[in-house]
Amino acid sequence: MPVLRPVPPGLKARLKDRVTSWGLAQAPLVFGILRRVWPIFPLPGGGRLATLHDDVLQVFREDGGFGVPYRGKLDVIMGGHPFFLGLGEGAEYRRQTETLRKAVRPDDVPALAATVEKRCGEILGASAGRIEVVDDLVRAVTFEVLGSYFGITDPPCASLSECATRLFEFQFADAGNDPSLRAEVDVFAPALRAHIDDLIHARRNSGTFGNDVLGRLLVAQESDSYISDAMIRTWLMGLVVGGPPQPPMVVPQALEQLLRRPAALAGAQRAAEADDDAALAGYVFEAMRFDPLGPALPRVALEDCVLASGTRRATRIRKGATVLAAFSSAMFDHNRVPDPRRFDPRRLPHEYIHFGHGLHTCFGLHINRILLPLMLKGLLKRRGLRRAPGPEGRLSKRGLFADRLVVHFEPEPTDQARSRSTSAQVELTP
Repeated sequence: MPVLRPVPPGLKARLKDRVTSWGLAQAPLVFGILRRVWPIFPLPGGGRLATLHDDVLQVFREDGGFGVPYRGKLDVIMGGHPFFLGLGEGAEYRRQTETLRKAVRPDDVPALAATVEKRCGEILGASAGRIEVVDDLVRAVTFEVLGSYFGITDPPCASLSECATRLFEFQFADAGNDPSLRAEVDVFAPALRAHIDDLIHARRNSGTFGNDVLGRLLVAQESDSYISDAMIRTWLMGLVVGGPPQPPMVVPQALEQLLRRPAALAGAQRAAEADDDAALAGYVFEAMRFDPLGPALPRVALEDCVLASGTRRATRIRKGATVLAAFSSAMFDHNRVPDPRRFDPRRLPHEYIHFGHGLHTCFGLHINRILLPLMLKGLLKRRGLRRAPGPEGRLSKRGLFADRLVVHFEPEPTDQARSRSTSAQVELTP
């Protein structure tokens, strides 16, 4: 069943959807012009659009000057309980992130990676040489593996993937405050909160906490009064809303970019076949540079300040103004990214801003760096990988979200012997 919201019926809604998709597709061209002629572009209400690499990093780095505007919608999702994504630098931010990092550990990644590869292999083996990449591969694997890792099952109201994706859309992709989306959020958010509360109580009552993130937080709670049930619920909500909806957006987009470039696709396939995961990551993250998660991230000026001080483009930003930090544009700034139009899988890490920068760098960065390329590894190993005929063989989008991409490949002899697993179990070291 499709996870994304359908386009409402009627010509006006369909036209709006197409115009939005067209506008997003033109963003690279517009950013290229702005970087040359007006790199800090004025927006309505006194806001600014920052397009150059140095200016984007300044906005991300100066958390005391440019704060995140997420608190209002986070309060709707979390029921008013503060989550670190909506906080600035301070004791509460540090306490939350430091505590949660003890439960979301870097040494979990090898087990997660092995499970991702296994599940992708099972799904591809059962697909008879045809796979829809967005829902049937990437979204399925992401929510199975990470849902199990977090300790969160499907809530009664909807699948976890539908619930989390809708809340993600509300938080990060609802600039127009769509009332129909808000109506869904007002159902999904309290239902997911209640579901996680039930999971917390059931796990505690079982007497066996387990070794997933939920279990680890319950163990830590016994010796740390700071960790309330509401805090555990909020952290788990934040993890599932902020994390799993992203791979089904960026991984299919990366594959689309590889399919457009036969030489790059062949290189990625060689890396996958050789089990050279570092080289494969280079191809996938470079492909993501050409179509990242979104065009820009918003920040709000917390005080009067100057962006790009000491340069000819220096611009005064008034307190309360919104600054859009166009990280997708920054990754094509020739002043900091050599030959930016060239596809180069050997770029240095500082040339990428896929996961943000500064205080609010993606919390799951250590997981994404490893798991995202592996979601394509098994597919890239398949012989005869090619687009499906017709429109379904080219990536379609619904606003910022990847919607559908179908590819064909030659089934392996062992595929007929494979069976589709109904659940993913992540074995973690206690």
